[in-house]
Amino acid sequence: QVALKKMPLRKRSRKELIVNEIRIMKDNSHPNIVNYIDSYLVDEDLWLVMEYVDGGTLTSVLVRVFMEEKTIAAISRE
Repeated sequence: QVALKKMPLRKRSRKELIVNEIRIMKDNSHPNIVNYIDSYLVDEDLWLVMEYVDGGTLTSVLVRVFMEEKTIAAISRE
């Protein structure tokens, strides 16, 4: 199983930021970070293939769960 992230390129004014993000993801692998697998250009969309992690996006978790600053700091440190 993998996760796909579709990124419409026509709406992105700073495409170099996307390229930098992909480079960083390719060069860094860690058991506590969702790992990059590959990317594909499909029409005008960039499809990122990443390791699948159950539980949804980080944004959806943060919207539903209240965390104190010290908890966020501990998670960020890990």
